[in-house]
Amino acid sequence: MRLQTMLHAVFPPECLSCSGRVESAFAICGTCWADTPFILGAACDLCGTGLPGQTAADGEALICGECQRVPRAWDHARAVFAYEGVGRKLVLALKHGDRTDIARAAGPWMARAAADLLEDSPLLVPVPLHWTRLARRRFNQAALLAWSLARHCDAEVEPMALLRLRPTPSQEGRSRDARYQNVDEAIIPHPRKGHTMEGRNVILIDDVMTSGATLAIATEACRQAGAKNVSVLALARVGDDI
Repeated sequence: MRLQTMLHAVFPPECLSCSGRVESAFAICGTCWADTPFILGAACDLCGTGLPGQTAADGEALICGECQRVPRAWDHARAVFAYEGVGRKLVLALKHGDRTDIARAAGPWMARAAADLLEDSPLLVPVPLHWTRLARRRFNQAALLAWSLARHCDAEVEPMALLRLRPTPSQEGRSRDARYQNVDEAIIPHPRKGHTMEGRNVILIDDVMTSGATLAIATEACRQAGAKNVSVLALARVGDDI
């Protein structure tokens, strides 16, 4: 009997969301899967939000109403699911509940969502945490997501390409302008590792995209380091946030 089979016999794998029985580890049961708002159809090319019922003309990308009003610093963006229901539950469990197993499960989901962005062997760069927050949390969830994605695609990870200079208070409850002011100049290319982005197609990895303020500051840092193109991949996309 294989070791994995023995372990499953003693510790049956559980759904990442509801803890119900599933056939394999790092999986979601059928019920929770149906309730997870995966972005599977048309989506905005600049923020990843789902655009059900819309179709793009040949050779054109779909752009949502928010992105038509708000300039984006990056070139493209993708997201796995909307930040609601089971999707929100999974993100919060990863971020605040020490559920690092969710990051492992997210690898193939992110690879599917960003398949077109992963074609040219990009450099995966997680959005950094300040060292004080990293010490409290013990891990950077964006870095875990990046490593998990790398196991399912032809891409390398540089977890220290960016450096967060100061701890920034939570963005929750802030207006769009306040979010940008909160993170202004908080992220720079790492003095020793930033050069790895020079001339590369970079994909910034984060758990959630809301206003995009943090990702915009991180994008500027990537461009300062000489990145050729910068795209964004988030596990979850919060709805319209004007």
